[in-house]
Amino acid sequence: MERASDTAEQPGTAPPMRIALVTETFPPEVNGVAMTLGRMVAGLRERGHQVQLLRPRQRRGEQPARHGGCEERLLPGLPIPGYAGLRFGLPATGALVRLWRAWRPDIVHVATEGPLGWSAMSAAQRLGLPLCSDFHTNFDHYSRHYGLGWLDRAVGTYLRRFHNRGTATYVPSRELAARLAQEGYQGVDVIARGVDCELFSPARRSATLRGRWGLAAGTLAVLSVGRLAPEKNLPLVLRAFDAIAEKRPDARLVLVGDGPMRKSLERQRPDVVFAGLRRDQDLAAHYASGDLFLFPSQTETYGNVTLEAMASGLPVVAYDYAAAGELIRPGENGLLAPFADADELIRQGVRASLDSQGLAALGQAARRTALSQDWCRIHDAFAAALAKVARRPVAEPGGAVLSLDGRVAASRGRVPRSDGSAAR
Repeated sequence: MERASDTAEQPGTAPPMRIALVTETFPPEVNGVAMTLGRMVAGLRERGHQVQLLRPRQRRGEQPARHGGCEERLLPGLPIPGYAGLRFGLPATGALVRLWRAWRPDIVHVATEGPLGWSAMSAAQRLGLPLCSDFHTNFDHYSRHYGLGWLDRAVGTYLRRFHNRGTATYVPSRELAARLAQEGYQGVDVIARGVDCELFSPARRSATLRGRWGLAAGTLAVLSVGRLAPEKNLPLVLRAFDAIAEKRPDARLVLVGDGPMRKSLERQRPDVVFAGLRRDQDLAAHYASGDLFLFPSQTETYGNVTLEAMASGLPVVAYDYAAAGELIRPGENGLLAPFADADELIRQGVRASLDSQGLAALGQAARRTALSQDWCRIHDAFAAALAKVARRPVAEPGGAVLSLDGRVAASRGRVPRSDGSAAR
């Protein structure tokens, strides 16, 4: 299986492109997909590409942003049940066809799999536009955490059909790429994730914040960051912490994030610190003020929080897959348990908590690993991967075959423009 980051001709040399990027989540929404896409769009703009960002309107009266290299188009959407503050886009094939006839992109990149994403693929295929997608979320695994396990197969079939409409599907890890290829996904390439090591840094550790958590010097702050929702396996976070607290009565569990489980958890566990949703430097201070990071989720495609914790100098205890499986060397810069082995994950958490010097050494090594995950290199790989897809000829309805450099075969009366599109 080839990787986009390996097959790009030269990093940073992708020609300027018009890129239509379609997503149902984007900053200022706070989730891993939104934050990753915000970074990716910024990287494309920095490299001279024009980005047309299409997403649902997040709130009434919101106006589209327009700044150098990026134009937003806001489309209708509806709230996602159970996910306050998030929306899915409504079908918009006709509107997108009209839009892209007026401003013909060199490539359409679809980042999310909702109705808006499906419409974008239909519009791109109708116009003969190069097309690719991201696989950010294991929605087929989520359903079992909401009492809808019987939908797993149907959701999996939909996702495979969705992504196979395009030339390439980008995933963040080799493990996920191998799994999707086995499940019949075509054109899977790996584009990894990066981390801002200036923002997420041990230097942001705060004794004042630890004091608010009820922690004195030398005590143990066990941290978990993420959405307080069923798919994050929070009962195992609590079980692991309770096992740690039996050996380390000075330990305190801090949950950073918000979600549908927060109220019930607060009632059940008055001993836990619920820090709520945190952003930017405040979030970075929360990471850096912890001592050990627990992350037992089994539904991640990557798990950005793993890398953010490592950049902040925290040893991570997680399952051996996604970002943890890619980045953690057990006993050197973190600790791993076999996937879904809850008892072993708890043992690893207890093991880490009992060795203060070893815990510090793991955290220092985790920071060194994170420093190698440079966003600049990842942005170059992403732009090169998009250019590779855009260069491939695409058959239009009616017989035209178009490519990024403007060559036309069997054009049936269409004339190439200098921007690579075809006049009608």
